[in-house]
This record gives sequence, C-alpha cells and structure tokens, in this order.
Amino acid sequence: MEPSADGLARAAAQGREQEVRALLEAGVSPNAPNCFGRTPIQVMMMGNTQVARLLLLYGAEPNCEDPATLSRPVHDAAREGFLETLAILHQAGARLDVLDARGRLPVDLALERGHCDVVQYLRAAGNTPQGSEPAGVTSAQTPPEVSDFADHPLGPY
Repeated sequence: MEPSADGLARAAAQGREQEVRALLEAGVSPNAPNCFGRTPIQVMMMGNTQVARLLLLYGAEPNCEDPATLSRPVHDAAREGFLETLAILHQAGARLDVLDARGRLPVDLALERGHCDVVQYLRAAGNTPQGSEPAGVTSAQTPPEVSDFADHPLGPY
C-alpha cells in the first residue's frame, strides 16, 4: 500500500476536489488501494462529478471491481442514481454489461431503486451482457448524452 493512498481515498470519499487534485498532481497513483484494499474511484463520493473526472483524467481504472461483491463503480452510481457520474465512467470506458456477485447489472440496480433516468440511459447505451448485444450494437457505439434523458419520461418497462 502506498502511504498517500489512504489520503487520496479519503479525500475522494469526502468529495474534496482540491485535495484530490493536489494529491494526484503530487504523484499519488489513482489506482493505489487504501488500507481496506479499495481504490479512490471505488470509494469516491459518487455525486461529485469533478472528483470522478479528476481520478479518470489521472488514469483511474473505471472497471475495477470490489473483490467481495464484484460490483464496480458503475454499479454504485446506478444504484444511487448518479446519472452524470455514471455517464462519465461510461465515457471513460466503464463497462455496463458486467454482473455483480448477486448476478445484477447496473440497470437492475437502477430499476430496484426507481432511478428512471439512469435506467433510460443504460438501456440507450446498449446495456446487455457481453456477447448478447442485439444486432447493430457494439461496444464502440457512442454513448448517449446525459442531457438526452434529463426531461424525457421513461417508457414502459
């Protein structure tokens, strides 16, 4: 464990953007695990898009999985309804077609919590398990813009 990793993870978890920036600029790795084995992007304050952007800009891995739950940052963002953070993670390469330890996709978590805007984004992004995409949907497809879903009601499930 890197000595500054705990500090970066703590700053990310508390949404302290300036401290996150300073630690990253000082060379702290955005992928170094803290004393609990979690990286800053796994523990970041999900609603703080600036912290998410900073971590990703400095090379944070958007697809890191929790060893116990197999959840990834996109699972957390979808479950809590943070559409902008989810979109930032997705645009940085986060996969939306991965299952957590309980066999749930990010869209399943958003549905469980009633986050209709997140569900709509995930469905428009082609959120299907790997290898079962409908014809014409590829991982290289441009993700939808968050603004495309801000004022549109979600159709029937």
